[in-house]
Amino acid sequence: MRVFRGFDDLPHFACGVATIGSFDGVHSGHRVLLDTVERLAREHGGESIVLTFEPHPRITLGCADGLRLLTTTDEKLMLLERAGVDNVIIIPFTLEFSRLSPQQFLEEYIVGKAGIRYLVVGYNHHFGHDKSGDFNYLASTGGHLGLQVVQVPQQLVDKSKVSSTIIRRLISDGNIAEADKLLGYRYILIGKVAADGYMDYPDHKYKLLPPAGAYEVTVNGHRAEATIYPDGRVRVEGMPEPTGPVTIEF
Repeated sequence: MRVFRGFDDLPHFACGVATIGSFDGVHSGHRVLLDTVERLAREHGGESIVLTFEPHPRITLGCADGLRLLTTTDEKLMLLERAGVDNVIIIPFTLEFSRLSPQQFLEEYIVGKAGIRYLVVGYNHHFGHDKSGDFNYLASTGGHLGLQVVQVPQQLVDKSKVSSTIIRRLISDGNIAEADKLLGYRYILIGKVAADGYMDYPDHKYKLLPPAGAYEVTVNGHRAEATIYPDGRVRVEGMPEPTGPVTIEF
């Protein structure tokens, strides 16, 4: 999987089929979008592309109080690669970028710089300044730009609505098993473990951890125990000495 930061120096994508969003958690609902992108890319001999943001838009817009994220950028990239995505474009979400109108974003970036031919969006997708662009706008405007838009309906797992918000609540309540069902995988934390067992992981301020306590986990495929402290520290015991980043699966 190729990763690009920003729109400068992008290669020519062969019939780019893309989707765009925060994709926090890369959960089972997101993967229906990703599967649609992959299918269209195969049908048209193209490449799959995911456009996402760094940092999270709420951080740039100054409304990040209480924000807790299911995935850091590194975790999101790992999950997207696992899902079979060909390319990821990480959009630096600046205040200037946030002020782009839907038309500017489509013309200058989606079609102009990325050369995307097909755009797959969810049932409630909005974009552009003040989220003023929606599916109807995309469908009517995209056609004039040679962009075809495909909408995917809301997804259900065991008759439950799948959303990052619901999964966050389940993890915050300690209902990890139910959260894992909606995620479609075991909840993860990526970081580095020091000699004393304490873990250094990125985005300490925003990464959502399960409630404080001791958990039986898997670390790089090995069974271990992770203790989460009320102050957000994480300590791992019972694993082989790591030589690089580790992935904890709860």
